Amino acid sequence: MIGRVYAVVLDCPDAESLLAFYQQVTGWQREQSANGDWLTLRGDNGMRLAFQEVPDYQSPRWPGAGCPQQLHLDVMVDDLDVAEPQVLALGATLLEGSDKPVGWRVYADPAGHPFCLTTN
Repeated sequence: MIGRVYAVVLDCPDAESLLAFYQQVTGWQREQSANGDWLTLRGDNGMRLAFQEVPDYQSPRWPGAGCPQQLHLDVMVDDLDVAEPQVLALGATLLEGSDKPVGWRVYADPAGHPFCLTTN
């Protein structure tokens, strides 16, 4: 083993608002940061989700290769029909082409990053 995953980092136009979105989705705790352009959430398991502000940010597109998704998060939920309106109320968008198959659905967070809700 060379190393271990320390954090998943999402580029975004506004680190504070994207952190608030994912804090409500995951329930993770905010870590202290010396820099407002880099903010971090930490889960009980030690996993970190970080948000880095990027000037002239271009959101990924799903599906498509013009500006590919770059990465995405899978968020495990108990019931898609309960979780969906909750993430939509937080500012997520159900992505075109996500025909709501059994077990998962594809959304974009407020900065345009694709993420999935899954029961698998």
